[in-house]
Amino acid sequence: MPTQRMAGLPSGRRTKLVMLALWVVIAAVMGPLALKLADVQDNDSLGSLPAGAEASRAAAREEAAFPEPDALVAVAVYVRESGLTDADRAKVDADRAAFAAHALGGTVAEPVPAADGKALLLTFALAGDAEQQTAAVAPVKDRLAAQAPDGLRTALTGSAGAEDDFADAFAGLDVTLLLATVAAVAVLLLLTYRSPVLWVIPLLTAAVASQVAGGVVYLLVKHTGLTVDLQSQNIMTILAVGVGVDYALLIVARYREELRRHQDRHEAMGIALRRSFPAICASAATVAIGLLCLLAADQPATHGLGPVGAIAVVATLFAMTTLLPAVLVLFGRWVFWPFVPRYTPGIEEQDVAADHGVWARIARLVGARPRTVWLATAAVLAALTFGVTNLSVGLPGDETFTDEVGSITGQHLIERHYPGGTLAPAVVIAAAGTATPVADAARTVDGVATVGEPERSADGRWVRIEATFAAEPTSPAAQEALERLRAAVRGVPDSQVLVGGDTAFEVDGDAVTSRDNLVVIPLVLAVILLVLMGLLRALIAPLVLLASVVLSYAAALGAAGFILDAMGHPRLWSAVPLQTFLFIVALGVDYTIFLMTRAREETARLGHRKGVLHALTVTGGVITSAGVVLAATFAALNVLPMVPSMQIGVIVTVGVLIDTLLVRSLLVPALAIHIGRFAWWPGRLSRATTAAEIPVSPPVPVS
Repeated sequence: MPTQRMAGLPSGRRTKLVMLALWVVIAAVMGPLALKLADVQDNDSLGSLPAGAEASRAAAREEAAFPEPDALVAVAVYVRESGLTDADRAKVDADRAAFAAHALGGTVAEPVPAADGKALLLTFALAGDAEQQTAAVAPVKDRLAAQAPDGLRTALTGSAGAEDDFADAFAGLDVTLLLATVAAVAVLLLLTYRSPVLWVIPLLTAAVASQVAGGVVYLLVKHTGLTVDLQSQNIMTILAVGVGVDYALLIVARYREELRRHQDRHEAMGIALRRSFPAICASAATVAIGLLCLLAADQPATHGLGPVGAIAVVATLFAMTTLLPAVLVLFGRWVFWPFVPRYTPGIEEQDVAADHGVWARIARLVGARPRTVWLATAAVLAALTFGVTNLSVGLPGDETFTDEVGSITGQHLIERHYPGGTLAPAVVIAAAGTATPVADAARTVDGVATVGEPERSADGRWVRIEATFAAEPTSPAAQEALERLRAAVRGVPDSQVLVGGDTAFEVDGDAVTSRDNLVVIPLVLAVILLVLMGLLRALIAPLVLLASVVLSYAAALGAAGFILDAMGHPRLWSAVPLQTFLFIVALGVDYTIFLMTRAREETARLGHRKGVLHALTVTGGVITSAGVVLAATFAALNVLPMVPSMQIGVIVTVGVLIDTLLVRSLLVPALAIHIGRFAWWPGRLSRATTAAEIPVSPPVPVS
């Protein structure tokens, strides 16, 4: 059988050495490539829309009709709440002269005063290539802060300020994220294994898997056009470590069991792999195929995450089922020191459940009152869902960072003294012959503060008209005004009008997100259902498991709603609900897969009721450890200064813990017992009637 042959490779006396040599070659080739992955990141996809969205089409038309240098724009803002003084204006004039050395064309336009006399703006594009523009931001910031009169507030915003803040915020954070993840996992593995040696092996194997995944992704980026961004690379690392350690915990737990039954460690590992490989493979398939479902999404950031995450899971699967067993067998039993599992003749007749006292008691509780347990657990989960009311979808641009940075401070200063949309007006691109009626239509729109004069393109075909909203560009009021603006200008015959800009981006982004949710979520659920049906060879149990993980996601979102609201970040980035749904459902169902595959194995031997309780007893500890480790890896995302990453980290961490501690431990086994053998319908286990079907409590642990 393929599984037996697979298990024999890393556990064989000679083939384990071949496997180790193969992995040395793979790591030597892929490691250097993985180090280059940051060089090919395309972070534009984090904030882009599909080409078919109106905001994207408007931007493309504007770029073609009004070609301009690809330059960062610096916006220097000066504010004194009591009114600008002569000294303040002198500071602005001196800065304007100094900024000319960095400005495109060598000049900076006259400052733009606020109507209230309390603020001035200097706006200019930076000169030079991308590297020179980036380097110019630091002296511009230094000049802006230098010799400012007491009480004058200054800040740099615009694309130049935002890009500089982004670079500062993420400087060295890839290493910080990796160290935080490794530290959290290392502590948990030490507590789980209680061995000063064993914890290192799964962690190093996961690190190798991460490097291999990074190397494969790099090659695909270079040769197939695959897009990888900062977020997808971070999640790739998280998945490799979190999922890898999960698989390692399952294999090591089975290996430890078999070492007590078999004198030959090679034989023990072969049996452990044969028994754990189907569940691990099904788990990896569920997560990988679920991630690939993101290819059906239109949102570029979500679409690109799918293949990158799937590659990480597949690389981890191979590393944990080939490299890890070979290393463990090579080192022998001593890696478990000081709790070395010794071969004990005759232990085959003993029930391993006797070694799991805590989980035996939990199983006894579930078996005694299954209906009460699942109803109570479902009620708790339902109660947690009420926290969803604290959340909303739509993250304003000024809340992207967890702490306010200079460019955001500048935006806030401008918003207090200028019309809300000053920095980000709507851009109307229309046929040149309709310039006057389009501009007139825009001026009639409620919520539009000012409409600029039409600017004709060089070829005479198009005009560009800027419409400034009274409200802040990403606010609901501005989005409603945009819809009215689009309706008004579309009413002009033959205008061929397109409306873009930041507000249009937000509105179109919400539409794309809604479409992705409607398409991808059912697709993910269908994939998971098919995998569960094939694995369990049943229909009822997979349907119950699918319903449980959906309830788990709703509870996780609700519980996270309370947490994020307390943290001051309840407004979700638009892609967060779909991405967290995938992670919680696909990763959460893993633990149920591990439980129910063992339950199926035990049911065939002991009967349904005792088989489910026995499976809960013997898998409880290791699966709980796996869930806590995975939760800790996603919690590490909170070291990143970006609110979307923090939101994903909080929601997935809470979701994995709920799935591990409540759904898999109480809800699923209680439901399985309450439903009875019918849970395995239409498989043969649903028709089994043996003496083992007599209700039996889990074994009392041996003292």
